[in-house]
Amino acid sequence: MEQARLAEKPSLTLTRSYPVAPEKVWRAWTDPQALRRWWGPGGDQPVSVAQLDVRVGGRFRIVFGGPEGKDHEVQGVYQEVVPNRKLVFTWTWPNSTPERESLVTIEFKAEGCGTELSFLHQQLFDEKVRDDHQRGWSESFAKLEHFLQQTN
Repeated sequence: MEQARLAEKPSLTLTRSYPVAPEKVWRAWTDPQALRRWWGPGGDQPVSVAQLDVRVGGRFRIVFGGPEGKDHEVQGVYQEVVPNRKLVFTWTWPNSTPERESLVTIEFKAEGCGTELSFLHQQLFDEKVRDDHQRGWSESFAKLEHFLQQTN
């Protein structure tokens, strides 16, 4: 029954390959100082808050700059944490749509001399929200790639 309910709402799947070890990609997602250097959609939108308690039941909170100086805040709870392999966390926008909780699953797989990142964002409110998140995540992943190249 739970799977049927999940299937009713739009989801987003993205896959990226990075030429660095899974440990480096994992660190980019789990170290607050590293995350501050790449997080957020395109442009120069600095991260002002990166609080990450990366453990099952731990919370995260990220605040980053938006257009016209408006900050965006996202937060959630880690559901599954397998170091260098998998992160699962809830995802909410507390200042705009706190009632809309979605779920993010990220898998880090060693591939040759690099890492394949499989990203799944489930339980999105509707197709517009999915499309907006696809745009934002795609821009973030481009920034992540640039960050990983700089720190390699």
